[in-house]
Amino acid sequence: MCGIVGLVSHNPVNQELYDALTVLQHRGQDAAGIITMDGDRLHLRKDNGLVRDVFHSDEHMIRLRGKVGIGHVRYPTAGCSSASEAQPLYTNMPYGIALAHNGNLTNAEQLKRELFLEDRRHLNTDSDSEVLLNVFAHELMTRGKLRLTPEDVFEAVAAMHKRCRGAYACVAIINGYGLVGFRDPYGIRPAVIGRREGRDGPEYMIASESVALVTHDFQLIGDLAPGEAVFITLDGELHRRQCAVNPVLSPCIFEFVYMARPDSVMDDIYVYKARLRMGVKLAEKILHEWPDHDIDTVIPIPDTSRVAGAELAMRLGVAYREGFIKNRYIGRTFIMPGQAQRKKSVRQKLNPIDLEFKGKNVLLVDDSIVRGTTSKEIVQMAREAGARKVYFASAAPPVRYPNVYGIDMPTSSELIAHGRTLPELERLLGADRLIYQDLNDLVEAVRAGNPDITRFDCSVFTGEYVTQDISMDYLNQLELFRSDAAKEARRHASQSVIEMHNAAAG
Repeated sequence: MCGIVGLVSHNPVNQELYDALTVLQHRGQDAAGIITMDGDRLHLRKDNGLVRDVFHSDEHMIRLRGKVGIGHVRYPTAGCSSASEAQPLYTNMPYGIALAHNGNLTNAEQLKRELFLEDRRHLNTDSDSEVLLNVFAHELMTRGKLRLTPEDVFEAVAAMHKRCRGAYACVAIINGYGLVGFRDPYGIRPAVIGRREGRDGPEYMIASESVALVTHDFQLIGDLAPGEAVFITLDGELHRRQCAVNPVLSPCIFEFVYMARPDSVMDDIYVYKARLRMGVKLAEKILHEWPDHDIDTVIPIPDTSRVAGAELAMRLGVAYREGFIKNRYIGRTFIMPGQAQRKKSVRQKLNPIDLEFKGKNVLLVDDSIVRGTTSKEIVQMAREAGARKVYFASAAPPVRYPNVYGIDMPTSSELIAHGRTLPELERLLGADRLIYQDLNDLVEAVRAGNPDITRFDCSVFTGEYVTQDISMDYLNQLELFRSDAAKEARRHASQSVIEMHNAAAG
């Protein structure tokens, strides 16, 4: 999962790109980067860390000159977490192109072979984002034009759609020409565009979420449609084109459950209202299946479950209380390497308020349960704080399958719900009762915001992948690459290389 932003302005863009990335920081805390275009020169700053850490001096910002730029915040889902794979990524052939990507290509290995053997392009990293950049660059180069037109750009995106599979929402700078934004033919990952009237003419911003536009006074035009590309020239002229054959909007439903900020609007759906409806659906299920419940208090696991939890409590007619205080300087735990580190992180991240638990039957509400490590620890914390009974509700259905479209979820074997029954899960989590949202109710809660959407990507719940190209062999390879053991082995190997280098230098 990553956050992207692109901006064409009549004024320097460095500060607004920085501010937009801070608004999108929840989408990626591993690395950040900005590249700007000043005349025919590109200026890049990127590194591992939070936005504030990567751009921690005035000098960093001053060097990012220009009125066009793109930015990126990253959680790595492929390749490694080295600074070399921080984005934006750049290639100088043709024209000079920089790209920022949110998503994951499911046929990256095939494309790597094609790029090397047929397109004669060299890759410097293991990142699928670099693959996407080079496919786009190659398709532009095959146009054979000394001067690009919007039509050339759209033809290149159309050719790229035919080659690339998976999820991709991207912004790219073409040196000397302008800003390009495009979205895969299924629209799995989000991308929105906004317009602002400047003193010297219109200005445009493309971003992962609408909140990045609103905070900079851009009026939301709407979402990039699945398969659509937009091209914004240096003087602020907007061109749009559908570049895919038979696109079908299939947004990732987990964006609405967990990933997106509640104050964002994506695919014409208000995330906040979708989460309210999730709370309503969950309350209706409890009242239907457990009408004589003995819940005293509903307590959300901060932060993303607060909206659903508050509505759930109101519908049940029980008290809603904040029972955990969150340390906001600890990262998201389901992506953290190693069970021991995740368990330790939960205790550092959340601190219970004992008086909200003592002698009460509490219903803990979370947006989802992934590995279960966090949930199990939180149930134990509630008991230690004095709860008489601890019930647990998830605003999402059981997560049973890995995400292959850009969210670095665990492999199937590391997902607590994979292959287990509800009673088994209750025992593993230590909960007196476990309630999951039904998938149909989740889909209905989200779709109510935009009834025109006929399909969502619900693959983490169903194992049915909308691109229809995911085989067991692919998932087995994913297991070998993404598991905790595989990641730990790569970290040890990387550390050994660093130590050998230091020893040689010494």
